[in-house]
Amino acid sequence: MLNAETDGPALGSEADLERHRIELTGYCYRMLGSGFEAEDAVQETFVRAWRTYDPARGPLRPWLFHLATNICVDMLRGPQRRARAMDLSPAVVPGAALGAPLPESHWVQPVPDARVLDPADLAVTRETVRLAFVAALQHLPPRQRAVLILRDVLKWSAAETAALLATTVTSVNSILQRARSRLPATAPLDAEVDEKLLARYVTAFESYDVDTLVSLLHEDATSSMPPFTWWLRGRADIRAVLLGAAPDAACSGARLVPTRANGCPAFGQYSSDGEPFALVVLEVSGGVIVGETTYLDPGLFPIFGLPMSFEAEIRTTG
Repeated sequence: MLNAETDGPALGSEADLERHRIELTGYCYRMLGSGFEAEDAVQETFVRAWRTYDPARGPLRPWLFHLATNICVDMLRGPQRRARAMDLSPAVVPGAALGAPLPESHWVQPVPDARVLDPADLAVTRETVRLAFVAALQHLPPRQRAVLILRDVLKWSAAETAALLATTVTSVNSILQRARSRLPATAPLDAEVDEKLLARYVTAFESYDVDTLVSLLHEDATSSMPPFTWWLRGRADIRAVLLGAAPDAACSGARLVPTRANGCPAFGQYSSDGEPFALVVLEVSGGVIVGETTYLDPGLFPIFGLPMSFEAEIRTTG
C-alpha cells in the first residue's frame, strides 16, 4: 500500500496508479532484467508519483514513465550487467564440473507473465519479454535501452520519447539507430505451444525417460542451470549428461507444476520428497524445444504463485 502525503497528491486514488502497474513492471523488467527489481522500481515510482505529480505537468502515464526511467537508470549504475549462461562462457562438454555459482545479480531472472504482459497486448508483447531478448537488451547502455524499449516495444513516438527524456527528436532518433545496431539478434519463438508437446515433456521428465525427452529437443537445443555458468548445446550432449546422471539425480522422481514465465511455458520442479527445487523455463520454436533454463532457486516459487511443497499443490488442485 502507498502512503499518500497529507499535503495532497493530485491523484484521485491508488487505482489511478494501479491501472499502469503491468505496463510499468514490464518496462522496468526489460530495463533491469529482474522481476524483483522491477517491482521495487515500480513501487518507488508510485511513491514518488504520490509526492510529485501535478496535472499541470500533463497526463499521468508519461510522468510515471519519466519517474520509472530515472529510477531504473539509477539502479543500473555500475559495470555489472545481468546475463544468461551462454553470454558468460562457452558451452561445456558432458562430464564438465558445474563450477562455482555466481550471485543472483549476475543473472537475467524469470518473471511471471501475469506481472508484465497485458492480455490485450499479449500477441505483440510476448516476444519482448523472452529471456533471450531481455538478455540482449542488457548489452545496451541504460539510455539506449530506454529509448529502444519506448520506441520499438511500447511504440511511443519520437516526440513522446524526447519529451520524457528531456531531449530532442533528433537525439532520440540517433540513440535509437545506435541501439538497434548494437542489439544482438534473437530467434523468434512459437507464439502458441502445442499442449501435447508439453504433456509429453512432463510425462517424460517425471519418469526420467531420457529417450523421449531428447526426442522433443531441437538438434541444437541449449540447456542451462543458473546460478552456474555451466551450459550445454546440442541434443547429443544433453542426452549424454542425462544418461550419465546417477539414478538418484535431482530430476529422478521429480514432479512438475505448470506456470508461465517470460511468455513461455514453465514449470515448478519439485524433488521426489515434494520439496521445491527449481523453476524450469522452456523455449519452443518450430514445434520443438530449443532452450531449457533451469533456475536452481526455490525462492522464485512465491512470485509465481507456486506452493512450497508438492503436497500443498495436490491439496489446492484437489
